[in-house]
Amino acid sequence: MIGIFDSGIGGLSVVRELLKRAPDASFVYLGDTARTPYGNKSPDTLKRYASEDVKFLLDHGAETIIIACNSASSAAGDALRESFLNVQIFDVIQPAVEEAIRVTKGRIGVIGTRATIASGAYERSIRKQPFVISHLSLEIFSTACPLFVPLVEEGWLKDAETKRIVRRYLSPLRRERIDTLILGCTHYPLLAPLIQRYMGKRVRLIDSGAAVVSRTLEELRSNTVHTNIPHDQNRPIGRFWSCGSGEEDNELTAQSYYMTDVSKQSNKIAESWLGRKVEFSLAKLG
Repeated sequence: MIGIFDSGIGGLSVVRELLKRAPDASFVYLGDTARTPYGNKSPDTLKRYASEDVKFLLDHGAETIIIACNSASSAAGDALRESFLNVQIFDVIQPAVEEAIRVTKGRIGVIGTRATIASGAYERSIRKQPFVISHLSLEIFSTACPLFVPLVEEGWLKDAETKRIVRRYLSPLRRERIDTLILGCTHYPLLAPLIQRYMGKRVRLIDSGAAVVSRTLEELRSNTVHTNIPHDQNRPIGRFWSCGSGEEDNELTAQSYYMTDVSKQSNKIAESWLGRKVEFSLAKLG
């Protein structure tokens, strides 16, 4: 079973990609909405929060973890791998960087929370890529967009205020004529239509959540030792449980959703984003 965590509802963009590519995937999702946003927290605080998130997911059956949060990935990814040695942990940064390098013409933009941008994690990862080492003309432009997360959490995806904030944050990147833009926060795909419209069709948007889902499924399908999953693109990922409802023995995929602060707004956004009814259970951490 795959465990996915984020600071809030943004990680549901990862769930959406997972359901597109592996509809029968078994997963448990945790959105730490009571402590959102993560982007303004210190590295030590992020490490503590992320560790509590992972422990919760493991206690609820997860065997593989996706850090569906760029702030947590940049601040706590390595620490989590050291603390949970027997658990496969995937973060969103490396897969997104590799996809950006594959498509860029040499001018990459990165947007994220203050914590993600301040960490320099994306720039360091980009500079380490073999392609970049041999092509010194590549340029990277980073901008923090701290208001994007609360706008998404409030469901203000098409409001005039949101459009103005998008223009204000992204105008420096548009002036730099970037050709590739990494959405360095899993909340940001919910604003992708506005971002794409402002940046123009020639700018390729890189969804860090979609990139990590691709990487995770590739690893799980190839790593039969740890997952018992044959190398078959059509084979479901994860484990299954029986309905047990008195009807015929229909096998249902184990898909669970938790939040640390459940609201009607979160349910509404989740259902709109995933195209299905979602019931969140209350999670208690720490």
